[in-house]
Amino acid sequence: MIAPAPALTPRQRLSRLAHLWKAATQRHHAGMEPWLARLIPADTTVIDAGAHAGQFAKLFARLAPQGQVWAFEPAAYARSILVPALRLSGAANVRVVAAGLSDAPGTATLETPLKRRGSLGFGLAGIGAATARGDAGRAETIVLTTLDAFAAAEGLTRLDFLKADVEGWEIRLLAGGSDTLARFRPALLLELVGASLARAGDRPDDAWRLLSPLGYRARKLVDEQPKAQWLDSFAGDADYLFVHGGRAE
Repeated sequence: MIAPAPALTPRQRLSRLAHLWKAATQRHHAGMEPWLARLIPADTTVIDAGAHAGQFAKLFARLAPQGQVWAFEPAAYARSILVPALRLSGAANVRVVAAGLSDAPGTATLETPLKRRGSLGFGLAGIGAATARGDAGRAETIVLTTLDAFAAAEGLTRLDFLKADVEGWEIRLLAGGSDTLARFRPALLLELVGASLARAGDRPDDAWRLLSPLGYRARKLVDEQPKAQWLDSFAGDADYLFVHGGRAE
């Protein structure tokens, strides 16, 4: 049985209200909409891995109003913001999944670092992340599944886009979804940060090792816009857009 997440302190409860207000009222990543719209049809299926407070999930919900968005968020604190923020935003086509995506099903300890004044830095929550930096953190046990297992369990018949910002667990996610990626060839928006990936024993170039044999090409994002140059290897910490060679862009 999974133990419940630790209770919030009074300061953390107050900061949660501020986080919720921002999540529900602010609109981030608007500059990405024109090129994302070319990759996300109105009736598509999208996976948002590491949904955090829901800014990408809200964007995907707008772009795919007749589709389905699956928002994976294993952290209890983040979900306590994500779920009401989506409801307040009217994003009815988003379903929240209380799990992380990895290379094997199971459980793990998720660490959320504490900020200097005691509020939670929930945007930096990761498996072993706070401990690795030496911060006093909030630890909780989370559920892990794989993309392949999820696709089979839900009977997915399409997947056009997947975004993953999971604080160093991106390669594990890809490894657990090879069959699904080969079948549906979704476009992938991946955060690749060398120091974060190293905590899981992975390297940024592992993304090319796994995806190039499946026919994917990559472009680096600068100021949330994909650059024209196609890359055969890692070119510094950033978000990267991987698109299958047979897909229209």
